[in-house]
Amino acid sequence: MARQRGFTLVELLVALMVMALLAVLSWRGLDGMTRAQSQTQQRADEVLTLQAGLGQWTADLDALLEQPNTTALDWDGRGLRLTRRSSDPQATGPLVVAWTRRTVDGTDQWLRWQSPEVHSRAELTQAWSNAALWAQNPSIEAKRAEVALTPLADWRIFYYRDGAWSNPLSSSTTTTTPANVGVTTDASIPNGVRLVLTLPPGQALAGVITHDWIRPTLGGGKS
Repeated sequence: MARQRGFTLVELLVALMVMALLAVLSWRGLDGMTRAQSQTQQRADEVLTLQAGLGQWTADLDALLEQPNTTALDWDGRGLRLTRRSSDPQATGPLVVAWTRRTVDGTDQWLRWQSPEVHSRAELTQAWSNAALWAQNPSIEAKRAEVALTPLADWRIFYYRDGAWSNPLSSSTTTTTPANVGVTTDASIPNGVRLVLTLPPGQALAGVITHDWIRPTLGGGKS
């Protein structure tokens, strides 16, 4: 009668080692796929966030509100302030919005701030002043109304007037609104606003991005 031959101890150990090696390789492959998927999703989220920020920037400019003896748009070299119509159809007053770049938790961020609705000249003046203070040295309360959009290394603003792009601070009209007494600037809304963002490395998009806005009345409703 023939004897049945089983696996030797050495053969079992070799088989276990091969299985363990395959398990490690499989785990590394799955881990690599998971990391790649996570990084892809993070990059996609960064792009979508930037697109949302540029979309909000355009919406703010499209809703600019010109009123007598009021500055609708102002750039002081650090922050941009504007008065705009509310997007809420039930709203009964305009808003003051501000944009700036500031360090948040060790990272320079592109930030947006928005006031509550204003219903009087005094409220508008106060909101305009609050927007300037927020861009320069925000209080804890003011920070609650801000939204961080994307890391930002630098940014610049240009206005399109008289057929050319120029620095908004180089205009020759002096405004006398309470928030800007003695500041040299043109209070009228320009025909276009050029936004130049410098995005830091390490993001989904890096380098310089230029975004031009044209007044809807001049561009057929397009920006």
